[in-house]
Amino acid sequence: MDEKELEQVSEQVEANNEESAPVAVEAKDKSVSPFRDSPDSKWYVLHTFSGYENVAKENLETVVEKFNLQDRIFDIIIPMEDVIEEKNGKKKLVSRKVMPCYLLVKMIYGDDMWHNITRTRGITGFVGPKGRPLALTEDEIRKMRLEVIRTDINIQVGDKVEVIDGPLMNMLGTVLTVDEVNSRAKVNVEMFGRETPVDLDFSQLKVVKD
Repeated sequence: MDEKELEQVSEQVEANNEESAPVAVEAKDKSVSPFRDSPDSKWYVLHTFSGYENVAKENLETVVEKFNLQDRIFDIIIPMEDVIEEKNGKKKLVSRKVMPCYLLVKMIYGDDMWHNITRTRGITGFVGPKGRPLALTEDEIRKMRLEVIRTDINIQVGDKVEVIDGPLMNMLGTVLTVDEVNSRAKVNVEMFGRETPVDLDFSQLKVVKD
């Protein structure tokens, strides 16, 4: 996207991917709407007031319900990442916002959607030339990991796995649950002297053979 603001967003996400965890986004059941994977369905960036990301997301979800926009707006995401922080000599795994003041939305845009979105409390507008919507490119979608990464890995409950990407890289764990639809698994890993369940993409895991 050509605006300086969006260029900064992309650079920020790429830097975060290199320095810490991959972007952790909310997994969605993609069977909700038959139009979700339409060629017209694209990802856009919305700007929010500082500290209003959660409020803006909830308000936009309310707008979707109120105006029956389930076949136009599919995903509303606050990009998050898992990082290890140390406080008072103790380490812990915490989630933090990758891009404060932004929401990522997958939708089928049309001029009829403009007022519904820009008038939503907490949202200041679209990120794009002169505030007009401009869809993310495939490269930007890949860097932000907005789409489920399909892998051929076969993961089952009880498998021993190694984390091969993110802040928990090289840690070993046991698979607790498997979400085939969204290619994610909940894994029990031992860190900081205790077992902790974490939600990871299949792409972040490697099955360890006995």
